[in-house]
Amino acid sequence: MAGCAAGAPAPGPGPGPGPDPDELIRAATQRLTDACLTRQGLVPPRAGPGRPRDAGDRRVSAALFGAGPAELSLALPTGHVVRAHTDGCLAAAQQRLYGDQPGWFRASVVVNNLRPEADHTHRDLAEVRARHRAEIADWERLRARAVTEATTVLTSPPPKGNPPA
Repeated sequence: MAGCAAGAPAPGPGPGPGPDPDELIRAATQRLTDACLTRQGLVPPRAGPGRPRDAGDRRVSAALFGAGPAELSLALPTGHVVRAHTDGCLAAAQQRLYGDQPGWFRASVVVNNLRPEADHTHRDLAEVRARHRAEIADWERLRARAVTEATTVLTSPPPKGNPPA
């Protein structure tokens, strides 16, 4: 899913005073996914040169991103289909932060692909944005919620032990 997001302009206001909202969300997502993996007895992955890859990486990848067929899918006007899992630590973090992981998936995929849609359909970006007002409004609402939740996650003490079932 992340590959389709590259280069798409984010709607809404730019960075202002205070912490960068994208950094807040990224840090909270990292904290939530690391805690989720740790609860499963797995070591959170860290990118970097020289990091050995092994069979445990598949277990970590499945725990982080989900396993089996993707439960969420959205066909874009460009012909590409974007899929995501609703299981896995990343999906759980998105559900916690955005409050609606399937809704966030739909809104973010559409918003992150506005320019490719405009290019593919030979329409002006403003026209494509107007056609997707509802998705842009959902994206802005869900992202605002995620910023609030991320602040809570990052200012709370880290979880200890396993959460109640």
